[in-house]
Amino acid sequence: MDKLIKLLKQNARLSSSDLACMLDTTKEDIESKIEALEKSGVIRGYTAIVVEEVADKDSITAYIELSVTPKAQVGYDEIARTIAEYKEVESISLMSGGYDLAVTVRCKNIKEVSLFVSQRLATIDGVISTSTHFFLQKYKENGILLVDESPDERGND
Repeated sequence: MDKLIKLLKQNARLSSSDLACMLDTTKEDIESKIEALEKSGVIRGYTAIVVEEVADKDSITAYIELSVTPKAQVGYDEIARTIAEYKEVESISLMSGGYDLAVTVRCKNIKEVSLFVSQRLATIDGVISTSTHFFLQKYKENGILLVDESPDERGND
């Protein structure tokens, strides 16, 4: 992986000057490379990694596996684009294995996830079946640990 991309994935808030120093080049060179990465679609945006359970204790994340029938000429793309339009959807990926699409959603509560699956996903033409899993605790995301070292609440050391 390109060193610049690796550094940006670790911390997208690094300044062009800091990146230039770390990569032994100029600020202008870094800005030019970042602009080229953005224009080519390699970099699609910048985001913060947020511990959702701390930021919004009342919401819930669910992972939904979908079996779908791909459409002629477009395969899975049309269904994936339709699903991606929903505001609840954080990510969607084509996957191998027993299911075709993996969808991660963030909702206010379990009932909202249930309604999303039953009234929106399951009713899309081509969706054969769904399997929903709820995230109980995230430990690491995008290479960043999300949990602090804390005493075991079960009394174990």
